[in-house]
Amino acid sequence: MSTTDLPDESGKLEQFAREVVGRIAQAGLRVSTAESCTGGLLASLITDLEGVSSVFDRGFVTYTEDSKCDLLGLSHSLIANHGIVSREVALAMAAGALTASRADMAVGITGFAGGAGERDEPGLVHIAARGKANLVISRECHFGAAPRDRVRMRSAHAALEMLDELLELRRGLVTPPQ
Repeated sequence: MSTTDLPDESGKLEQFAREVVGRIAQAGLRVSTAESCTGGLLASLITDLEGVSSVFDRGFVTYTEDSKCDLLGLSHSLIANHGIVSREVALAMAAGALTASRADMAVGITGFAGGAGERDEPGLVHIAARGKANLVISRECHFGAAPRDRVRMRSAHAALEMLDELLELRRGLVTPPQ
């Protein structure tokens, strides 16, 4: 299911989280999250499930530039050069979460869930997922000027899809993109 086909019902998102987390558990892996515009929604979806202490290592809610730098090790110059909402920042957030945790895979999410600045695109979200052994995928999502909660839910759904893709890459079922 693509993020453009996302069901609006939170129950379906919770069910999808249950399925993905189940596959992560079956693989014997742990996951960490680094979230900005989703404000911990993904971590909450995961930890709402019973028995995930063997799967979920930790979550970082890094809403500000300083928190991204302090907690995840991003540099202010990276953010200045690429923008707080960029592929490079999402990749660095995922890398920082992987480094600062005991997880095998991590996801970073940064974007504009509500009104954006004058030159910013409402609903623009960058998501990156990283795994050990240099497995990396990223996605640029354009959710438009949708309500804030909808952008956040769509972002969490896309992040879960990407964790699932990372599992497939890890298993060698899919050739990593060039």
